[in-house]
Amino acid sequence: MIELKNVYLNYSSGEGFEHGAAGGVGEKVSNGSLKNINLTIADGEFVLLTGGSGCGKTSILRLINGLIPNFFEANLSGSVLVNGKDVSHAELYDTAKNVSTVFQNPRSQFFNVDTTSELAFACENQGMAEEEILKRMDKVIQKFHLQPLMDRSLFNLSGGQKQKIACASVAVTGNQIILLDEPSANLDLQTIDELHNLLAKWKEEGKTLVVAEHRISYLWDLADRTVILKDGQIDKELSRQKMDEATEEFLHGLGLRSNKWTRAKIENNQEGVELAGESSSQNALIIQNFSYKYKNGYLALNIPQMQIERGKITAITGNNGEGKTTFLNCLCGLGRRSKGLLFYQNKKYRRRDRQKLIYLVMQDVNHQLFSESLLDEVLISQPEENEEEARKILASLDLLEFADRHPQSLSGGQKQRVAVACAIASGRDIMLFDEPTSGLDYTHMLQIGKLLSELKSMGKTVIVVTHDRELIKECCDHEIHLGEYNTVIDNSQK
Repeated sequence: MIELKNVYLNYSSGEGFEHGAAGGVGEKVSNGSLKNINLTIADGEFVLLTGGSGCGKTSILRLINGLIPNFFEANLSGSVLVNGKDVSHAELYDTAKNVSTVFQNPRSQFFNVDTTSELAFACENQGMAEEEILKRMDKVIQKFHLQPLMDRSLFNLSGGQKQKIACASVAVTGNQIILLDEPSANLDLQTIDELHNLLAKWKEEGKTLVVAEHRISYLWDLADRTVILKDGQIDKELSRQKMDEATEEFLHGLGLRSNKWTRAKIENNQEGVELAGESSSQNALIIQNFSYKYKNGYLALNIPQMQIERGKITAITGNNGEGKTTFLNCLCGLGRRSKGLLFYQNKKYRRRDRQKLIYLVMQDVNHQLFSESLLDEVLISQPEENEEEARKILASLDLLEFADRHPQSLSGGQKQRVAVACAIASGRDIMLFDEPTSGLDYTHMLQIGKLLSELKSMGKTVIVVTHDRELIKECCDHEIHLGEYNTVIDNSQK
């Protein structure tokens, strides 16, 4: 049983963020605090934690697994009990024998460089016998269908593939309590189906599951209870009966995403988004002979021809590992081993030329935040510094109050919006976004959709790699399934 009793939390920094998580994704809590949290989770119960970005979901998970206050410094009052023991006073390695966590950014929990070693690590760390470890690994590899991912470099996996390994490394431990923080953030529909099935199996096995999520639809039939957080407090609790009665409109009114689940087997184009076809060369970006090879010579991307309509918002979709992020990197000229040409407005652009034409917002925005403040971050992205305009951009993304804050002090969703602000400030003609709504709540997903539409109204060409069906429905004009253009058939050995 998990019990949080009269919990109040203030971060020692006074900034309301969690320091130093590998991967850099903290969870900002309103006013730097959790307030009067009273929550009991029974053995074998499945609880969904949801609410707006920065409401404190991750903080609650980190209280349960002991990272607060044992890793993240904080002033904590009240008690957090797991199986009757106060985890705030227990050693982390003791808590880890009962509680496993899948983090929002799976890189933050990897300790090895290859997938096979990563699966074995947690059990080795607990001193299990080799025979027992191999037995557990074989079972999990079969259950997760991980054979194609074994003996692979973790650095060469897609975001979704890394998430699979993270879930599998948790399953190997056999722990009874499993916490998951935004586990679907970077997953395609097929992999979300697999995650749903895994969670269903864990529930059948009697595991205690606590999942912090914005994308609630795939969990809606599994959860026994939904806890909605707001400003660091529990705002509402929905019983299973109330969840069954909840309409999409009711949830949107609470600032939550849809509870209607789009399964992978359903046609992606039900929302009325046009599938991209041929358009005139005057109104299109023409991509020719795009290819990318890894250092080992493996061909990861090979696109003989593709057209993307100019001045529109085009969604690039596909399964994890199909090369969507690689495609964006090549398109904007970052992939040094990439080849190919882009024709735009009757001009030919080679790799280096494209770097001045195209702006990319990366999937992991920590890679492109450099300055000491949000305002400076936007200013250095402008062709010519204009503080008034920079502040307007920050205001349009609900970030103006943080203008003087360090970007790394923000939550993951807030950092994502900073990167979007920099893209707007750059003034480039073509904007690329790699999963821009990953980890964002309903309100800010709509905000990103509105901003992408505003970029289109300014004549920008917007290309978005996304698994977010709600974003596609909200703002995208066209959809391209990358697998239909990428002639590399087998990505399993990438």
